[in-house]
Formats: sequence, C-alpha cells, structure tokens
Amino acid sequence: MSEDVPRMTSHRPYLLRALAEWIADNGMTPHLLVDATQAGVQVPASAVKEGKVVLNIAERAVVRLQIDNEAVSFTARFGGVSYPVSVPISAVLAIYSRETGQGMALPDDVSHGPGPEGGDDDEPPTPDAPSPDDVPTAGKRPHLRVVK
Repeated sequence: MSEDVPRMTSHRPYLLRALAEWIADNGMTPHLLVDATQAGVQVPASAVKEGKVVLNIAERAVVRLQIDNEAVSFTARFGGVSYPVSVPISAVLAIYSRETGQGMALPDDVSHGPGPEGGDDDEPPTPDAPSPDDVPTAGKRPHLRVVK
C-alpha cells in the first residue's frame, strides 16, 4: 500500500449503529449476539450460555445505551437486578431483530497494527494469499441462527 493512503478506523461500530437504528425504526427489537469469552466483556455470568450471550438493546430494555467506536455499554436488568454491561465492539458477533431474525453477522475487521509476523498493513499480501476475486462466493449464502 502507498504511504499516502491514510488508515481507516474500524467499520464494525458504524455497521452496528446503523443496523440497530434500522431495526428500531422498523418497530422491531434489536438483539446482539456476543462472544462472552473475549477480554473486556462485562455481562452477568448467569446470562452466558456456551460462551455466548444474547443482549436485548431495545430502548425500552436498557438505560443509557451507548455504541461508540470501542464498545457497546448500557445498564439493564437481569433477573430483576440492575447490571452495568460493557461489550467491546470486537466481541459483537451479530445484530438481528428478535421478531424476524433479519440482521447481520458482523464481518471481521482488517488488521490495523502489526500482524503475527511483526509486519503491518503496508506490506502487500504474499503471493500464496488468495485475492478477493479468487474467493468463491456463489452458492454460499450467509445466515443467522437465533440463539435463545
């Protein structure tokens, strides 16, 4: 990559905010599927099933919902007890409507720092790496499964 091209911030929080707004604007209930095993996830342990948790982020269900570029945070009631929740954006796996299941599994972020080999994004891909045009997409449709 050219050094003249500025690095972009993560697209995940922007997708998350847009989809949450779209779901709410259509009168549906936005839910997040979260990988509760990731560092920084603060949810009640009783809500975690098989390392994942589903969080209702509808306006009527939470207090002080904030989706910024680093995390989703709010206060919600679990079993009648108010609990502060914080989820790093990287731990959000999907957002969907409870009523219809429509939504999106959030795509992985492009690395913004040194990779495992100590290189960075400015290095071109290795010749062995498939280009985006080489990755087959026909016949495989993404899908969401509602986890209750």
